Amino acid sequence: MSPAEQPQSALEALLSVSAVARRLGVAPATLRTWARRYGIGPSEHEAGSHRKYCPADLAKLTVMRRLISAGVSPADAAEQAKAHEGEVVIEEFISLCRECDETIDAIYNAADSLDSLFVETMLRNEIAENGIISAWQEVFVPVLIQVGAAWEKSGKGVEVEHMLTEILTRVMRESVSENVVPINSRPVLLASVGEELHSLALHALAAALAERGIESHFLGARTPVEALSSMVSRFAPPAIFLWAQLPVNGNPMFVTDLPAVRPAPRVIIGGPGWNPDKCQNAQFVGSLSLAVDEIAMAVGA
Repeated sequence: MSPAEQPQSALEALLSVSAVARRLGVAPATLRTWARRYGIGPSEHEAGSHRKYCPADLAKLTVMRRLISAGVSPADAAEQAKAHEGEVVIEEFISLCRECDETIDAIYNAADSLDSLFVETMLRNEIAENGIISAWQEVFVPVLIQVGAAWEKSGKGVEVEHMLTEILTRVMRESVSENVVPINSRPVLLASVGEELHSLALHALAAALAERGIESHFLGARTPVEALSSMVSRFAPPAIFLWAQLPVNGNPMFVTDLPAVRPAPRVIIGGPGWNPDKCQNAQFVGSLSLAVDEIAMAVGA
């Protein structure tokens, strides 16, 4: 049946090359190459007419792109995609990535293609399988480094970093809310100091603490010393973690100017913006796992 003979509902389900390209995050020329080279294209394309893709075609192309993101060669991905029937199950690709030990590359490639659903599913699975600390240190940070390096090299792709950061933030916030029975009677404080806008590491720390049953007050980005001092005076937290990504924000006054309360909190600083030699009254930590250990000791966990 030609497109002109199909019912209106079927015509509405057909997608153009440009529409499919936008959904997959690839160039229209890539779709034409896949059709010509690997035989994976519109199932009912007629010579002289515009290429139109049905939902089944889109599913097969989605399988192909995600297999390529997982490290499978285009030729092998095309063969598997052409044999695919039914809906696309993301968990199948996650399993494949683990078997190939290419989780980092798969997340990076999916992020670069702006495939937010695939990225979020992989991030959630990584946390569920290995916990926040392992996921952050062994997967999430390497992916962020790759994305940042690509942006620095080309000057393009800031939208990739923004999308990835937003998904990471949402996933880790939800991870905190899932652990609702704290073991500490007074929450610890987490803050990015000064004009520091970077707070993703704080979200990772809050989620990792929640896994240990440690409740925290998340003050987030750009916390001024006045706000920090007020929280210390009001709540007398057992521990305070201060993050500074940039040296301009790692001002020692955020340590030295804290109000005196009893019992005195353990002050922990993290991030490349700090000079530990100028913050003698604080414990500097160089990793998420060390930060969690220091805070856990402070609350007696």
